[in-house]
Amino acid sequence: MNKTILLIEDNRDVRENTSEILELSNYRVLTAENGKKGVEMALQENPDLIICDIMMPVLDGYGVIHMLSKNSQTAQIPFIFLTAKVERTDFRKGMELGADDFITKPFDDFELLKAVESRLKKIDVIKSGFNKNMDGLNSFLNEVNEISDLKKISQHKKIKIFKKKEIIFTEGNAPSYFYFLSKGKVKTFKQHEYGKELITTLYKEGDFFGHIALLEENNYVVTAEALEESEIVLIPKEDFFELIHNNISVMQKFIKILSDNIIEKEEQLVNLAYSSVRKRVANALMTLYKRYNTNVNKDISFNISISREDLANIVGTATESLIRTLSDFKTEKLIDIKGSNITILNIDALSKLKA
Repeated sequence: MNKTILLIEDNRDVRENTSEILELSNYRVLTAENGKKGVEMALQENPDLIICDIMMPVLDGYGVIHMLSKNSQTAQIPFIFLTAKVERTDFRKGMELGADDFITKPFDDFELLKAVESRLKKIDVIKSGFNKNMDGLNSFLNEVNEISDLKKISQHKKIKIFKKKEIIFTEGNAPSYFYFLSKGKVKTFKQHEYGKELITTLYKEGDFFGHIALLEENNYVVTAEALEESEIVLIPKEDFFELIHNNISVMQKFIKILSDNIIEKEEQLVNLAYSSVRKRVANALMTLYKRYNTNVNKDISFNISISREDLANIVGTATESLIRTLSDFKTEKLIDIKGSNITILNIDALSKLKA
């Protein structure tokens, strides 16, 4: 399906000529002769990209981008300004409002199409995400670098190997890095004053973590520890802030991650408050299955090695209670147990367990 471009330009000749260039390149082009109509069309049509003149009657380009950035439906649409000249103050104002690029009039066909293709390519990458490995992370950062000219992000990132049970960061400390789990498994947990742990989140390969404290500008409220030998990418917090502040689409990506984290935590609290130990153990096993299972075929059994202490800390119960419940599940042929290895034999039955 052809990409849709909204062109907002008050000069009829420029509007028609630009529209023709884009249509000849197989784009679907919508046009508006002033900013007010442009905003209305953007809300109605939700285009893939907006090209907008700055100086216009009724509502200028700055007013257009300001209004669209306040609406969640249009805030992430790539935005290119057309302008007869760009003073430094104009450029700075446009970029602060969220513009992705400037094209100075007069421009040639190649300059216009190159800018359009570049913006559309970058937004596709950010929307689709990335492969959950180092190649995927590098690809993501390279694409973002091209958007924001942040080459130092990929230059400054470093990779560190954490051994099993090694602490990555500690509750109460100030954050210094934004983390990407390239290989392995990581848990975050809170510790009670008497030493009891509650595991709050499990991370798998391809997950970001440590960003909540950065975004809240607070100390860590949890401790992170490697569940097994893990390879982790450390990105300095200064580069993380520059990354999200320079591109609204990247910021929205992390807002989505935060909202998913909140929903997950709410479900965890409800489970701890109202479910029986038996149900909580079943839910913990399902969480492990959803988080770490790589088989698309549900008929294939899922196996994971996890200490009884860690599993009890996910459930929020005593280790002895967990062991008794696991023994019951084994008798009921829901799971199999060999040492620290747990094999889930019937995920559907676990998910439907009520008591």
